[in-house]
Amino acid sequence: MNAALLDYIAASPTAYHAVAHTAELLEKAGYTALCESGHWALRPGGKYYVMRNGSSLIAFRVPHGEYSGFMMTAAHCDSPCFKVKENGELADEHYVRLSTERYGGMLCASWMDRPLALAGRVVVRTGDGFAVRLVDLKDCSVLIPNVAIHMNREANDGMKYNAAVDMLPLYGASGAKGSLRQRLAACAGVEEKEILATDLFVYNPQAGCVWNGFVSAPRLDDLQCAFAALTGFMEAEESGAVPVYCLFDNEEVGSQTKQGAASTFLRDVLCRIAGGDEALRAHTANSFMVSCDNAHAVHPNHPEYQDRNHAVYMNGGVVIKYNANQRYTSDAVSAALFRLVCEQAGVPVQQYANRADLPGGSTLGNIANTQVSLNTVDIGLPQLAMHSAYETAGAEDTEHMVCALRAFYGKSLRMERDGTYQFK
Repeated sequence: MNAALLDYIAASPTAYHAVAHTAELLEKAGYTALCESGHWALRPGGKYYVMRNGSSLIAFRVPHGEYSGFMMTAAHCDSPCFKVKENGELADEHYVRLSTERYGGMLCASWMDRPLALAGRVVVRTGDGFAVRLVDLKDCSVLIPNVAIHMNREANDGMKYNAAVDMLPLYGASGAKGSLRQRLAACAGVEEKEILATDLFVYNPQAGCVWNGFVSAPRLDDLQCAFAALTGFMEAEESGAVPVYCLFDNEEVGSQTKQGAASTFLRDVLCRIAGGDEALRAHTANSFMVSCDNAHAVHPNHPEYQDRNHAVYMNGGVVIKYNANQRYTSDAVSAALFRLVCEQAGVPVQQYANRADLPGGSTLGNIANTQVSLNTVDIGLPQLAMHSAYETAGAEDTEHMVCALRAFYGKSLRMERDGTYQFK
């Protein structure tokens, strides 16, 4: 299972590549691409997916008979990194650097003194408009160098990084001036003059590995959940509900985009599946979402950062995440429903909450709920060094998540008049 996970991560250096690779896997499994601007003629037993912006994707299957609601998972495909500005080259007499800005909140030190690559998309001119091309300069393209200890004797006493100074990637010597767009054009298969605009990111191309019971790789947050949810979705048996798989962009910067979890994307898709607003309202009352985003494992050197009663460990199973201020959506009802699924699947469950004086980040569930209101639980897999250029999780937990979500997608939910729920 982890070999397939690492292949998925290697094929997904950016959100654009993650969505393109996910679409490729879906098509191999018999799913049909839909276009938001076209008519949808959905048929019973049909398998479909639709993309928005090339960086978010929703896939679903239509049951053969009547269905009660939607059983959904949501994960995100973006990761903290550095985005190259449109006029990216910063050239002087001796060096060419790249002008970048931070995308999301990363651990800056982990990005330094390691070979880095460039990937993203370029928009190119065509005869009657433009087209989008994915690009990936897989070889070592840039490096962010540290200042030597001899020149900064206090480097090991704590460092504050200035994104406009300390974190600019070195692209080459002065002779490399002007070559970046040439390389992008060659990768896209066009002339340089045909490039109209770019969305280019710095990423860590280091291969993932499994070692001593752990799996380490770039972008485990959140591609480990994205992969596990996709696998569970495709392997699940048909139930009395519509299974829906959501892969959103821009979670790391707040989701407030046309393709993020705060957009209308999910509601638009569900409304078209249901056949209108009235049917959608009835179906969402019998629906459930699992918001999948990794959690903080107990750090071996700093266990004090965990709430003592809510410490979670790698290889200990799926984590249900709680937060009183609704950064996570889990409540007694949604947690109970998901625990029942895990019990029936034989998957161990852990419970996580931040220390009361250490606020954590938010994720997809509470944001998506502002557009489509339904029962939602926030879960994840325990990992170390979240938002590092290279992260670590439990080797057994990928299978735990797949088993739990495969079982989840094989269920349907119905809310009774007295407020009780039935899982079938």
